[in-house]
Amino acid sequence: MPQAVELLRQGRGEELWQMCCGYLTLNLEQFMTIQKRLLVEQLELLHRSKLGKKVMRGARPDSVEEFREEVPLTDYADYCPELAEKRENGLPAKPALWVHTSGRSGEYTCKWVPFTSTFCREMSTIMYGIGMLSCSREWGDTDGFPTCPRLIYTVAPRPYVTGAMASLLEQQTPIAYLPALEEAEALSFEERVRLGFKQALSQGLDYFFGLSLVLVAVGDKFSQPAGSKIDIRPLLSQPRALFRLAKGLTKSKLARRPLLPRDLWSVKGIMSGGLDSGVYKDRIKELWGRYPLDTYTGTEGGIVATQTWDYDGMTFVPHLNFLEFIPEEEHLKWQLDHSYQPRVLLLDEVKAGENYEIVITNFHGGAMVRYRPGDMIRIVSLRNENLDIDIPQMVFERRADDLLDFVVIRLTEKNIWQAIEHAGIPYVDWTAYKKPGEAVLNLLIELKDDYRASAEDVATAVYDQIMHSDNDAYTTSERHDDLVSMINFGVEVTLLPRGTFANYTAQRQAEGADLAHLKPPHINPSAKVLSLLRAKPEVAPKVEAGARAVR
Repeated sequence: MPQAVELLRQGRGEELWQMCCGYLTLNLEQFMTIQKRLLVEQLELLHRSKLGKKVMRGARPDSVEEFREEVPLTDYADYCPELAEKRENGLPAKPALWVHTSGRSGEYTCKWVPFTSTFCREMSTIMYGIGMLSCSREWGDTDGFPTCPRLIYTVAPRPYVTGAMASLLEQQTPIAYLPALEEAEALSFEERVRLGFKQALSQGLDYFFGLSLVLVAVGDKFSQPAGSKIDIRPLLSQPRALFRLAKGLTKSKLARRPLLPRDLWSVKGIMSGGLDSGVYKDRIKELWGRYPLDTYTGTEGGIVATQTWDYDGMTFVPHLNFLEFIPEEEHLKWQLDHSYQPRVLLLDEVKAGENYEIVITNFHGGAMVRYRPGDMIRIVSLRNENLDIDIPQMVFERRADDLLDFVVIRLTEKNIWQAIEHAGIPYVDWTAYKKPGEAVLNLLIELKDDYRASAEDVATAVYDQIMHSDNDAYTTSERHDDLVSMINFGVEVTLLPRGTFANYTAQRQAEGADLAHLKPPHINPSAKVLSLLRAKPEVAPKVEAGARAVR
């Protein structure tokens, strides 16, 4: 397979698009044919591996139907200690590299996942295609594609998956990273961002790749009053940087507004990711001059889906993972009773407007088998009518497990429970969730009758325990205090009236729910559960109140 940049240099635009984005031309039947063919190939590798035999519990399926009937759903605990200790013997195929994401307190410090060379090559091609989609107006457009793009490094360094992806992209094209990868990975997040923009003032900038939240936070720094008071003395020996800055300041003054990144650079494309990407898209457009191209990626599966040049729903990628979907109502049954075996669908069985927990099986010798990353997605339509893409379209909905992800801080049910207990707050019960687009832990709690405290007092106490105690709320390998400060993490508490949880239980009993389903989940309650909790109880002498604590 040729490098993408070779096809670009030779003017073979159609071949380039077919190689990197050809899945967009598939119909659903063709998509499923690719999925099933690659799964059968993967089964052969799993049959011969110790890890495959372990996670499949001795099953030896030879077809897609047998695989779905006989192989259980898995989570990361099923792959320990093999993956947690990076044991290469017994894997379905030899890994080319290992990537990791955050782990869970008391279980494993991080989740290591192996990528094979074939998986890496396939992903590098898709990644180049995503870069193409981020700066194109239509299929076949290659105008202005740089042969050596300049890209600011604003992602977590290797072995985090975003850092690995930045490195893998070099399999398809030379890239001028600002700063260079090796230099960037030796710096703190704030240092490498600052150095990258300093270099971009002189060298220019073609693409921006990073978390949506970081794109907004960095852009906002330009618009703050201090952002316009730039010390030009270090730039006096760099005429290109000085000219770019003067030109940008002139633009902002003529527009009678603060300096914005789009005043300094005309970026060709912005590639973003993160749980709240859709929330930030308009703000990113305002700051940077372009909408970000949103992708759904993960450590365990690489790239699962991406937007196209209409910046609407995301299209699934067929070549990296076998995709399955647990309907939301089935997930909720399992959430309340883990012995329940949820019904699982294929992509050609999903319905528009419905939410699903996603399940992935790696292709190309990968390790994950019917793995649950813990994400809930929504199928927004069965095809993209505007672009005639005949594949269901998705958006990220929320986390589907007991994890609340705030980029750097990742909180489990255990973390939050410990924070409440260690703060010495007597309570009847509680539940917690995260609103899209907000770095805020929303905690709904009913206090015991004999305890008097304001919502602000409770929020402050819980916040202090999360940020300053040893409850492992930080599950990254190091504390990125600069990034924590940037996202403005906070805790918002709502004090529920006396009798709220008793009223909930009574209502569930009246509906005929069994014993295991009488209490609401502590993490990520559904909209229905939140509605029931906020309904006025039979006895409610206290008024509901809310307050927020931040750094």
